[in-house]
Amino acid sequence: MDDGERICPSCGAPAGSRGNFCSECGARLTAAPRSAEYKQVTVLFADVVRSMDLAAALDIERLRDIMTELLDRSAAVARHYGGGTVEFTGDGLMVLFGAPIALEDHAFRACLAALAIQREVTELAVAVLHRDGVTPQLRVGLNSGRVIVGEVDARSHRYAATGETVGFASRMESVAPPGGVLLSESTARLVEHVVELAEPEQVRIKGSPRPVHARRLLSITARPDTIGRTEANLIGRRWEMAALDALFERARRRRGGVVNIVGPPGIGKSRLARESAALAAGRGATVIWGFCESHAREVPFHAVTRLLRAATQITDLDSAGARARIRQQMPDADPDDLLLFDDLLGIADPDVSLPQVDSDVRRRRLTALVNTRTLARTTPTLFVIEDAHWMDAVSESMLADFVSVSPHTASMVLITSRPEYDGVLLHTTQGQVISLVPLDDSDITSLVGELVGPDPSVATLASAIVERAAGNPFFAEEMVRELIQRGVLEGERGHYTCRGDVAEVSVPATVTAAIGARIDLLGDTARQALNAASVIGHRFEPEMLSALGIDADLDALVTAEMVDQVRSRPSAEYEFRHPLIRAVAYESQLRTDRAEWHRRVADAIRETVERRAPESLDENAALIADHLQAAGELPDAYGWHMRAGAWLTNRDLVAARLSWERAQPIADALPAGAPDGLSMRIAPRTMLCATDWQAREVQNSRARFAELRELCTAAGDKVSLAVGMTALTTELLYAGKCREGAQLASEQMGLLESVDDPTVAMGLVAIPFCTWMGVCRFDDILRWSQLIVERADGDPVRGAGYGTGSPLAVASGWRGTARWCLGLRGWRDDLHDAVDMARRSNAETFSGVIAWTYGFAMQYGVLRTQESLLRAAEEAVQSAQRASSDRALGLAAYTLAVALLDQDDAADRRRGVELMRQAHDIWLRKNAQFLIPVTDVWIARDAARQSDRDAAIGTIRRAVDELWNGYPVYAVWGIGVLVELLLDRGADGDVAEAESAIDRMGILWAGGRSAIRDITELRLQALLARAHGDRLSYRDLARRYRTVAESLGFEQHLEWARAMDDQEPASEAAEPAEGDSPGAGPAADSGASG
Repeated sequence: MDDGERICPSCGAPAGSRGNFCSECGARLTAAPRSAEYKQVTVLFADVVRSMDLAAALDIERLRDIMTELLDRSAAVARHYGGGTVEFTGDGLMVLFGAPIALEDHAFRACLAALAIQREVTELAVAVLHRDGVTPQLRVGLNSGRVIVGEVDARSHRYAATGETVGFASRMESVAPPGGVLLSESTARLVEHVVELAEPEQVRIKGSPRPVHARRLLSITARPDTIGRTEANLIGRRWEMAALDALFERARRRRGGVVNIVGPPGIGKSRLARESAALAAGRGATVIWGFCESHAREVPFHAVTRLLRAATQITDLDSAGARARIRQQMPDADPDDLLLFDDLLGIADPDVSLPQVDSDVRRRRLTALVNTRTLARTTPTLFVIEDAHWMDAVSESMLADFVSVSPHTASMVLITSRPEYDGVLLHTTQGQVISLVPLDDSDITSLVGELVGPDPSVATLASAIVERAAGNPFFAEEMVRELIQRGVLEGERGHYTCRGDVAEVSVPATVTAAIGARIDLLGDTARQALNAASVIGHRFEPEMLSALGIDADLDALVTAEMVDQVRSRPSAEYEFRHPLIRAVAYESQLRTDRAEWHRRVADAIRETVERRAPESLDENAALIADHLQAAGELPDAYGWHMRAGAWLTNRDLVAARLSWERAQPIADALPAGAPDGLSMRIAPRTMLCATDWQAREVQNSRARFAELRELCTAAGDKVSLAVGMTALTTELLYAGKCREGAQLASEQMGLLESVDDPTVAMGLVAIPFCTWMGVCRFDDILRWSQLIVERADGDPVRGAGYGTGSPLAVASGWRGTARWCLGLRGWRDDLHDAVDMARRSNAETFSGVIAWTYGFAMQYGVLRTQESLLRAAEEAVQSAQRASSDRALGLAAYTLAVALLDQDDAADRRRGVELMRQAHDIWLRKNAQFLIPVTDVWIARDAARQSDRDAAIGTIRRAVDELWNGYPVYAVWGIGVLVELLLDRGADGDVAEAESAIDRMGILWAGGRSAIRDITELRLQALLARAHGDRLSYRDLARRYRTVAESLGFEQHLEWARAMDDQEPASEAAEPAEGDSPGAGPAADSGASG
């Protein structure tokens, strides 16, 4: 076909240059698509049965006449039912349904054609039998699926389909019964509700090692109709609109809130949002829209930045103008906060340094800034956030903070999402959820009636639409629009008449097919614009299309209701009418074509940002990387992924790790010997290994580190190897191999100590500190923590990285812990200073520091649980919840649980047990074997308090054994709990077991100094003496215990020591002989307890 030659949108037959209607079926003509593309089609193969027998029985000329008539009549029938291309194959023919022009009911049309062809052949066979004494028959096979279609010969304009779907249809025909029609499983699924099929059978076909499912087509049992969409008045959502109206009225009285509209695609979520927006705007409210996009769901800050830019009305301003407007809107804001806000919005001045704060502090300050402005709004405002199921995690978390003040404002936040979404925005405080269900038949009937009108000719058609829509208003509207565009309905809105055969119009298996059919009716220029826009995103500007070299007539797309113009000033902006329209346009393009568009979009974004706001290029790095990767420009995509990871490291580590994870396979796919290939493979692995301890899962750390070690050895890269050793140390620690991990940590820190850059080690010390603590190597902790404190030189963020927001806070906390373990002064100030610094850092740092400081100190009796410690632990839990970090939540919840389990109030202890179980479950998911037993001890200790002592002692025995091998320092504490319970129970052998346990504890620190060992042993020895009834030894040990507690300043130990004054043994033991140890007196009754 020549350029501009038209084909029939109904039957696909080529037409001459004159006339506007098809000579075959009378449908309106359109230009043929030119480029290759993906289509969902049904392929029909038909072949004459035993053609060689016919040839032997007939004269050659008579045979030719019969075969010609048979095939001609079959081809005519196929074209009548919409066969887009008919290709003769010797004794048979192949027909495509759904190409070149997409048909939403391609499978059903193929079934109609197949049965009609068999009727034609049967009719012909009667005449041939009467004249020639033979009976010609056909076998017909159908298969549906995705193919590539397009011209394969530019000179002949031959149009063909390529793909496995075509060959499989031929296989179906080869095993079909003579005179029958056999459907593949894929075709049968599409038509099983509208045709009569035989029972499923298994058939053997060439090329398949196993039988395949197939079904014989028997007859047509229904008359389904086509789909299209013309938006009508809102019908059937009275309750939902009343609820939204009431909620908005509450917001107008400064009692705002959040409402989530939830439902499947097409059910009407976006329509309700538009109706609510119109209602709000009509009452003088400001309406601000935010959109989440599937291609940007992994791009951090994407959704929140777009919403905030819309809210501040800076979308079309350059960076300087945007900054000026922001300052006009927030004249009283802190200048540093405004600089952080500029950075978030991508409008920061490159000549002005940003405040050096960690990500958590940055987030709190930005939240306060945005929420202050929201609280100050006097005009009622409706924020609409569409498609939250595609929102990036960072935006979701930040928006949860922003909407938290909604109940105290004149703002209402309306969020739409699909049922699979279960994020934090769905569970906001005082939030409301409206779940949309399908409309009932009466509502769909009203909807269709409003669209098509009351003419009797449309009655049957309207009934079919109501049936096939199944309560989905989008489907019903799409059916109507498609019928209008295909000429079946003629007239105007509300006054249509049906001019076509309803039997030829079918409800598509999916709404995607209907949209594809509508897209094919666009002109070449409009279709090209739609395809390019689908690569850009849900919303797009003409400027971006122009940057791609497309001079698009967007009015044509608006007229076709593919897109809507959502903004006209100061510059136009368009959005797809529905996300599925964009999806169909995108998926219909060949991967090579999409790749070219992605490459051009990436270039356009980069050039636009460099021109408008070069300082925000890093913010767009992840988006550019995604487009380049989709384009197959892998080396460039790698660079942008790494650039995005670097920018995100101190903003959101989870997002940064995602960038490194996407960069790694790109580097791995490079050919051997590629320039910088080794370093490119090393870099992302190094960052992932170094941050595995911050990841949700670390089970793959060993495998990843093994790869890194092999690469570093080949490259001679000792620094990356040393940094990456964190992964293996983490895995050893989590696996309960603390002694092995501590040795590896020492090797790692030794290597890092020799690195020229002293800050490299500062962000990596948390895991070495944890492993050293586990095996009581307090001197190592003290030496390295002091070194880090000195290197930080008072700067909390110096050396920050690898997920550690404040190395100084971490080092100060561990120095304090090491100091009290060793009985050195200064520990108290270290602990409090560390927590004060950490609460201004990110959630990971805060939770870790509070666990390593207050958590340890309360657990070992160094600090007494006070209100200030409880508040700090509560704050850490809330910070971890906002950050959606399992690891942070586990540590913070554990610390708060420790504090609550030592309270007298039963409700506090119950909550403590719940939090401890929560921490236990988190460690179980993360396979943190070294932490699970200690939570078991805490839970069993509380159970013993509730009279379940025997079972608790058994649990604690097992847990102590696990801790002894996995994290020995916790075993010391566990032994203390076990000894107390044994002595309290006083059963046969309990005192002896307690004495043995105390001896076991002493083995751990043999030869080493430890104040915590000394004071713990003194306490337990005193309790043992009391159990023996040795009053003199008890008095002496209790006095010494109290003296040590006072000298060390250990608050809880001092309280325990004071309580011992009232807990002397019930009986007097014999006076010890001269020279005997005070604790060596004979044991009292084994049942004694205090």
